[in-house]
Amino acid sequence: MQSSLLITGGTGTIGAALARDALARGFERVCIFSRDEYKQAVMREKLTDPSLRWFLGDVRDRHRLRRALEGVECVIHAAALKRVEAGEFNPGEFVKTNVIGTLNLIEAAHDAGVKRVVGLSSDKALNPQNAYGATKLLMEKVLLAANNARGGSGPRFAVTRFGNVAGSRGSVIDMWRGGGRALTEPRCTRYWLGEREAAQIVWAALEEMPAEPMVPTLRAYCLRDLAQAMGVDYGTPTGLRAGESLHEQMREGESSETAPRMTVEELREALRAA
Repeated sequence: MQSSLLITGGTGTIGAALARDALARGFERVCIFSRDEYKQAVMREKLTDPSLRWFLGDVRDRHRLRRALEGVECVIHAAALKRVEAGEFNPGEFVKTNVIGTLNLIEAAHDAGVKRVVGLSSDKALNPQNAYGATKLLMEKVLLAANNARGGSGPRFAVTRFGNVAGSRGSVIDMWRGGGRALTEPRCTRYWLGEREAAQIVWAALEEMPAEPMVPTLRAYCLRDLAQAMGVDYGTPTGLRAGESLHEQMREGESSETAPRMTVEELREALRAA
């Protein structure tokens, strides 16, 4: 395994999980790149390993990225604006971070001599129905197309595509665990992906560097069943939010509506580990 890694969006749920994994895997240097000083401070309290390095910065700033990438061999690109409803009202901001930020990373990675870059995409990127999904689709396109211009020794680029990690910050599980009771639409289906499984997908992509997005095969669940598993009485549904869809897709011809469905008891068991 390479000796140095930088994670953009490294203070997010999956970013932090990957940082912990990287330390366990023996990376000599793990760089956390994010724009939120408070989240970095909280994470620094929990992870005190001397192999960690901390960079405040935004992927919109190519010069800061270039500085942070000095001496880095591998990059996991997790930084993104992700709230679907926010993207519907602020699509330009999503383009600046999710698309232009990725272009900045590509150029900075070339300049710094990075060897491998893996970008984290979303199940909303396939046949996108909202601005967030559209920007993630473009992120996939520009990253994979960068392989065509890498030259003899430039970085290699790969992409993973999966949905929200169960229990991640801002997810419905996180909201309900925090005491919230709102539900948009009980018929919604989503793919189930645990933190450990998500990390394994990313590490596999970093090792294999596939030419097409690496997409896992996942089971799905219905929000109505999730509410029952968590003992949530959600009352009257509020209705789908702007840009939100009933079901998700990760591959053509498949969807969370038709994927094998988790039972309430299976959800209860999975929640204990999430």
